[in-house]
This record gives sequence, structure tokens and C-alpha cells, in this order.
Amino acid sequence: MGIRERLSGNEAVAYAMKQINPDVMGAYPITPSTEIPQYFSAYVDNGEVDTEFIAVESEHSAMSACIGAQAAGCRAVSATSSCGLCYMTEMLYVAASDRLPITLAVSCRALSGPININNDHSDAMGVRDAGWLMLFAETNQEVYDNYLQAMRIGEAVGLPIMICQDGFITSHAIENIELVETEKVREFVGEYKPQHCLLNKDEPMAVGAYATPVYYMEAKRQQAQAMMDAKEVIKRVGAEFAAMTGRQYGLIEKYMMDDAEMAIIIIGSSAGTAKQAILELRAQGKKAGLIKIRSFRPFPAEAIAEALKDVKAFAAMDKDDSFNAHCGPIFAETAAALYAAGVSAPKGINYIYGLGGRDVRVESIQHVFAELEKISGSGDTGDTYRYLDVRE
Repeated sequence: MGIRERLSGNEAVAYAMKQINPDVMGAYPITPSTEIPQYFSAYVDNGEVDTEFIAVESEHSAMSACIGAQAAGCRAVSATSSCGLCYMTEMLYVAASDRLPITLAVSCRALSGPININNDHSDAMGVRDAGWLMLFAETNQEVYDNYLQAMRIGEAVGLPIMICQDGFITSHAIENIELVETEKVREFVGEYKPQHCLLNKDEPMAVGAYATPVYYMEAKRQQAQAMMDAKEVIKRVGAEFAAMTGRQYGLIEKYMMDDAEMAIIIIGSSAGTAKQAILELRAQGKKAGLIKIRSFRPFPAEAIAEALKDVKAFAAMDKDDSFNAHCGPIFAETAAALYAAGVSAPKGINYIYGLGGRDVRVESIQHVFAELEKISGSGDTGDTYRYLDVRE
């Protein structure tokens, strides 16, 4: 039986950390993720965990500390947002290429400039190709549940993992949440027993050694294989988590997609707004549906292509922009997924929305579906690269 509680997303992550009791936390504050190490440092100070808390001088140093700790054979965690994640970028690539399953909580926030501290996904999407696994959450419950599954997933394939939530929208808002009993959490997550680590005296090794052209490409191929293998691991760990809690998670969530003729693809808290819009449209007899991406890395290409194969028109909703004069990352990867699967039926458009915390209303989503309805009837997409709710 779970424990009923009311927590913000940041509190939920810190509590999950407490239950897991990691070995090392490297931390540097940045809004809106600051509360995570703040709450967790209190657990350290109170003796509720055995974690070595390392307060460093920058986010680059925070990830560097985690890399050293994980390479030594410890479980290492951190948290960051926005420009802090950018500052970590060099070390994010190092962590992934060294196959170190660090767990990083990201409270997503817009990047400068102009200076802005509100939510969008430009920080996480800016490092989407660093080689990290990336799970996104719609609600505080999902943030907590994702974190409990994260270490199992990352350690199984030897890759670091980001647990992303929407800054302020879930990170600071308080919601009802069901916690898992700590003894069950520790049994589920298990102990970290790395196959190779620097402190293993019986196996002298180096981490982060120079790779000549003779070896570099093979190392990257192995890293790519680990990302591919992660799809099945995510599904398997999600099934085990469902058996323990009754809450089921996969690579994507489909909402009213069985007979949908038009659909949107979305990430994060805006999915809740979209679901309400779809309920209202369904009451009007309109066959609208939604695909929510939980795992952006690995990208669920096959699952999305299968979900869209009978849809007439779709809109990929990007809460960031690639500034390529063409589209955002969700649209680009969805289009590639459809092409690879040989699915040519649905007409697709892209909306850039919610940048810098711009409000996303039910009416906003209904406007997107109204455009999809026109496309379904005419077969003409018009401009595929669009901004939503922007003053022209």
C-alpha cells in the first residue's frame, strides 16, 4: 500500500533520492532545480542518508565530481536547470562516452537570452545528442516514478540518465502523490555492483583514456548499441514497476488514439492541458488523440510510427526551437521515424509553443486541432513550421 503525500516535483525527486540513498551528490544551485540539493542536503545533515554531499563551484564541477565518483564505483547524482545544464555540456559527453550511469534531475527552464527563468525545453533539447538517456514527466507523480526507475535503466545499459520535469509547473507546484515504501524502493532499485571500476584492485583500468582512430569509432558504436538496447530495458523496468505500484510506464503514452483521425505529439506537463482539450473535442464528435513521449532518448520511433499509421494529420508540439528555419526536434525525429517505417499517410505540421513560459491554454490546443481538421479535409498542410500563440 503506497503512502499518500502532497509534494512538489522537486521535493518528490529529493525524497526519491533519500529513499535510494546514493553514494555521492555533486551539487551547484540554479533556479528552478535549486530546491532538490537544498532538500537533500538537509537529509544529509540530519543523518538520514549516507551520501557524500559535495558542494562545488559550478555545474561543470558538479558533473565532474559525479564522473569521478561513478568511475570509482559509486552511485552519483546531481540536479540542474537551464544554463547550468549548458555549463555541464562538456562533461555530459564525457559521462556518456565513459559509460557512467549517473542520474541527473533536470527542472527544465528556458535558456538566455533574453534572460528568462520560466519553463520550456530548450535546455534539455540542447543536449539531446550528448548520449544520455532522457525521460520526461507530465506530473509530479511521474517525476517521482521516473526517478525510481532511472538507476535500474541506466545501470542496465551503462549510460547516464536525465529525469526531466517542467520548471515551476511541476518542480514547484504541489500535487497529491503516492510514494512507495522505502524498503520496497531499495529492493526495487537494488545495490550498485559495477562490473568495472577504478577502485577494483584486481582489475587495473583507466577511465577517459585517449582513443585513437583505431578504437574511437568502435567505442561510439557500442555506445549507440547501448542506447538501442535501452528501449527494451525501459519497457521491462516499467513492467516491474507496474507490478509493484499499479502505475504503468512505457516509451510513450497513447491517449484516445484507437480511432483518432488527428493527433498531437507532445512532451511534459502540457500533455495534461492537451488531454482536457481532447475531452472537449471528443464531446463534439471530433476524433482527436494524443501521443505523449516519455522517453525522448532513446527516441521511440517505432512506437510513434505505429501509433500514427491510421491518422490523417498530426502536429508535433515543440516547447523549444532548433532555429534551423525548418522545424523543432520532435517534428524532425517524428518525420524521420515515419519515413524509416514507410508510413506516408499522415500529413504533419510543427508548432513551436510555450517558449519562456508562454501560457498554453486548452484553447491553444484546440486551435491546433482546428488546423489539423482543415488539413485532414483538404490534404494541404500549408506552412509546416508554425509558432503558436505568438503576437505577429
